[in-house]
Amino acid sequence: MKAHDGMYIDGAWRPADGRDAIEVVNPADEQVIGHVPAGNALDVDSAVRAARAALPGWAATPPAERAARLAALRDVLVARKDEIAETVTAELGSPLKFSQAVHAAAPIAVAGSYAELAATYAFEEKVGNSVVHQEPVGVVGAITPWNYPLHQIVAKVAPALAAGCTLVLKPAEDTPLTAQLFAEAVHEAGVPAGVFNLVTGLGPVAGQALAEHPGVDLVSFTGSTAVGRRIGATAGAAVKRVALELGGKSANVILPSADLAKAVNVGVANVMSNSGQTCSAWTRMLVHRDQYDEAVSLAAEAAAKYGDRIGPVVNAKQQARVRGYIEKGVAEGARLVAGGPEAPREQGYFVSPTVFADVREDMTIAQEEIFGPVLSLLRYEDEDDALRIANGTVYGLAGAVWAGEEAEAVAFARRMDTGQVDINGGRFNPLAPFGGYKQSGVGRELGAHGLAEYLQTKSLQF
Repeated sequence: MKAHDGMYIDGAWRPADGRDAIEVVNPADEQVIGHVPAGNALDVDSAVRAARAALPGWAATPPAERAARLAALRDVLVARKDEIAETVTAELGSPLKFSQAVHAAAPIAVAGSYAELAATYAFEEKVGNSVVHQEPVGVVGAITPWNYPLHQIVAKVAPALAAGCTLVLKPAEDTPLTAQLFAEAVHEAGVPAGVFNLVTGLGPVAGQALAEHPGVDLVSFTGSTAVGRRIGATAGAAVKRVALELGGKSANVILPSADLAKAVNVGVANVMSNSGQTCSAWTRMLVHRDQYDEAVSLAAEAAAKYGDRIGPVVNAKQQARVRGYIEKGVAEGARLVAGGPEAPREQGYFVSPTVFADVREDMTIAQEEIFGPVLSLLRYEDEDDALRIANGTVYGLAGAVWAGEEAEAVAFARRMDTGQVDINGGRFNPLAPFGGYKQSGVGRELGAHGLAEYLQTKSLQF
């Protein structure tokens, strides 16, 4: 798609306040594919004012009509799914088939789920002599990442619209074209002017201005834990609500009774998906000591098949960061069994699919989020040891458990300190809540729990 040279504010594309622009680069070939304006505090202020002006009317709109606008938005996304996939591939570098199957399809499913939920959600209930009424929290500042550019937008915008909130979106500067395409879809779906607004720009400028703006009632952020802490501190100073979906270092626990080959192959695929740029990726594979050597061989063999199947990471900085972690893993004594720090291609921000064996739980690569196609295999002695290792990081976003009997896996999963656990390869569910324990965040996205983040509660006593 052709990049817009303005901001989408109050139902129209408007010139940006400043003249600075952001280059959009295709990470597969390092070519500039477009420019978008770098918004500043004045752009953010204009967008927030438009959202505040539109709030009373949208909040008063019957839920059935809000549901109809969301259904229309879903239909527009369906009609433009090929363009969505092509845009994500161009600015993120994701292989086209993956963009079609995940980057375009998942947001459509999520938008559809909120179209249905908005029409059926119980915004009021009778409790004794009271009526408990749920109403929109107000104006939302949504700050989204680049790794799943449309999914993360829809996961915030759809429930906020369903709740009756208005929004200002500040997307990641690496993938702004997808956000502009989404703004076009919102407009085409007939969402009233000012209900949704888009400001492109840099995080320390536009993002910070949005988080600090006194006209914003809730900040919903997905990204790194470090930035999440700063947003949380800013919001806390203003007693402003936040929803934070942050980093992860998820454990894939393979119990001795599991189908080892299947668990390892699915685990490797999970880590390599989206070039490893998934906050919930199972980047730590925990295997019993008696099966460890076999698992290492299986993982190395599986990873070798992904050399030409995964795309680049998003930019040169991210490439250097991931390669730096691989070098650190080697320096700290882990054993490379696949991949390594050398760039596999001369052009593009590619990183080799990498697998480490003999990883100790205190190593950097076992504790810190790498956000690249890097898997660490750790051995455990028994189930209690596996649980200790699985819970032994500051994160708690996701995870997986494999066992011969489902009940055995479920029993282990219930003891894990993490927000979501896949049992024997469980499938993605757009209705299930997603979010983390510990430093992986605050709040939940998706389904009814995601809608609740954008509501506040009022009790009427009789």
